[in-house]
Amino acid sequence: MFLLPIPAAVVVVPEGQTLKCTPTHVYDGDGPVWCAEGPRIRIAGIAAREMDGSCNSNQPCPSARADQARDALVNLLGGARGHTATGHILVTARPMTCLSRGNAVGLRTGAWCRLADGRDLSCSMLKTRTVLIWRRYWGRHRCD
Repeated sequence: MFLLPIPAAVVVVPEGQTLKCTPTHVYDGDGPVWCAEGPRIRIAGIAAREMDGSCNSNQPCPSARADQARDALVNLLGGARGHTATGHILVTARPMTCLSRGNAVGLRTGAWCRLADGRDLSCSMLKTRTVLIWRRYWGRHRCD
């Protein structure tokens, strides 16, 4: 008999805590990124279009299409290996190290993350020109 692994519980990591995230699913260009360890990460400090192409009225609205931002994120994480019926892209990525900013609404942890090679994920996404800085959440963050 073949048993599927039981997924880790979705948790919001308290602000200020460091966490490991091994990405397994990506929905759009600013998250959520589902972590094998349980959390779902909302990438801190950036804004991407929603997958239906819209932008929320309270956030910056990039000119890039939502699928372009999502695909840029997937490529930064190592590339796609499939997709789900719900529109999530499956990825096999090396673990990231993240610093929680706390609850980002909807059982998501807002977080600043560093890719396995040390690059800042928010800054790397800005370089793709598919997302914009969301000043409200960017604060004093700096790119290397």
